[in-house]
Amino acid sequence: MREEYDFSRAERGKFHRPDAELHLPVYLDNDVLNYFEERARSKGVALTALINDLLRKDIALIEGVK
Repeated sequence: MREEYDFSRAERGKFHRPDAELHLPVYLDNDVLNYFEERARSKGVALTALINDLLRKDIALIEGVK
């Protein structure tokens, strides 16, 4: 690394996008992932769609008992 860097021509916030969405990765255990990959494959749907559908149903169940 240099001792000093010249930021005199830098542009503050050049890559900042206020409307950008941050998608955090979700890591599943191998046994869970394998199970849902097989389920998604057998139904002919994307893994993401299957997981989102299951989570939405869980949310509805949780909200229903509040």
